Amino acid sequence: MSDPATTTDGPSLWQAVRGFLTGRNEGASLRESLEEAIEEHQEADAHADDLDASERLMLRNLLHLGERKAGDIAVQRGAIIAFDLREPFPALVRRFRDAGHSRMPVFEESLDDIKGMIHVKDVYATIAETFDDAVSSAPFLDFDSRRLVRPVLYVPPSKPVLDLLAEMRQSRTHMAVIVDEYGGTDGLVTIEDIVEEIVGEIEDEHDDELETLLSPCVEGCWNADARLPIPELEAALGVPFDDPDEDVDTLGGLVFVMAGRVPAMGEIIEHPNGWRFEVTAANGLRVERFRLHPPFQEDDQ
Repeated sequence: MSDPATTTDGPSLWQAVRGFLTGRNEGASLRESLEEAIEEHQEADAHADDLDASERLMLRNLLHLGERKAGDIAVQRGAIIAFDLREPFPALVRRFRDAGHSRMPVFEESLDDIKGMIHVKDVYATIAETFDDAVSSAPFLDFDSRRLVRPVLYVPPSKPVLDLLAEMRQSRTHMAVIVDEYGGTDGLVTIEDIVEEIVGEIEDEHDDELETLLSPCVEGCWNADARLPIPELEAALGVPFDDPDEDVDTLGGLVFVMAGRVPAMGEIIEHPNGWRFEVTAANGLRVERFRLHPPFQEDDQ
């Protein structure tokens, strides 16, 4: 078997690492050496004993992970799926069923008061114990979900991702809440989010295919996901929606700013350009889907 360090086709990524370790790459850091080797091989065919394209991509992602902060990779506040501990246990079961997640942050009254998280396997264990001992077990309606809460980490958005990963591993905690300077919830990071920064999006058997973010429907209307980026919305409809005075990136953020609150199910918010945003899917804490109605025409008045 040939040694990748002795290939005659040119230097490999392994040679870059070996050169650094043996001191032959004087004046260059390991990161710089690897970056240079990746660039040289980016448009060339991989050597027989070298890294393939996907491995090179993961290596590049790993090199830059040290530059990333927790706030850079966090699920933003408006996209957090959470559970209010004041609700009954059956509501928690339905929440897990609808979300398809294995872990869920839990709060009381406000998302700014996250108490921890609940793992779905603890929910299943509670159900199984109730069925196994139905006589002495309390009914599900009386079960306090607080008994299932596990701790989470609370970190600032400036915390380096690698430091967060190390803290998660040491504490065996797979979820971290990103808190702002006032102690409010700014976002959420899981170990899966960190891993995806290296290997790319991970899809498992519980991941539903994402709905189309924007799709046309009847009478000039459009169905849109709240996560739809504003530039994509403007490109599709051919009209400006961005507000230079507000820092918003998504349709959901835009409507929240316009309404000054989380709009209710069925509520219609009108943009100054005439387009109307009807809330078609919401969970009480955030809006998920909209129907976009075009401006009224003269003959519609």
